[in-house]
Amino acid sequence: MDNNNLEQITFGGGCFWCVESCFNMLKGVQSAISGYSGGHKDNPTYEEVCTGETGHAEVVQITYDPSVISYEQLMDVFFFLHDPTQLNRQGNDIGTQYRSVIYYKDEAEKAKAEQAIETSKQSGRWQGTYVTELTKFDKFWPAEQYHQGYYNENPTQPYCSAVVGPKIQKFKKHFGELGMLNAE
Repeated sequence: MDNNNLEQITFGGGCFWCVESCFNMLKGVQSAISGYSGGHKDNPTYEEVCTGETGHAEVVQITYDPSVISYEQLMDVFFFLHDPTQLNRQGNDIGTQYRSVIYYKDEAEKAKAEQAIETSKQSGRWQGTYVTELTKFDKFWPAEQYHQGYYNENPTQPYCSAVVGPKIQKFKKHFGELGMLNAE
């Protein structure tokens, strides 16, 4: 990977454990880090974010090589991994911290995000009104170390085995068939 040409994207699609795990499997992704963005509290903790009072969303910040994987491909994965029609929730995870959100850095990236939303709508993958927020990026706060690679370290934890594991298997099947995954 050419470290001089790396770019970053930050978005939230529900619980960051499964989103982070999947993005770290993609060719062209240098890192996917779980964290928090969009709130008013500096350096929030997981416990604080879970209250819904900090305004932060659980997000993943992805560093990637656009010569290997495009912004549009990352957006396709993003919309594959979560339901953008569920307001402030994903499945049984409920609260503003689980909102669907794309953080953009400039107007050009905002336009690409708007196009990605439109492309996803036209795909027919999700029925209903999209509620994905487009928000100007401000700050990213990495989550506590125990959240990084959480699924890989805790695959038998009840939430992971019931929710994260099946989502990852579906992701691996679909994107593996497209040749987008790193070799295991």
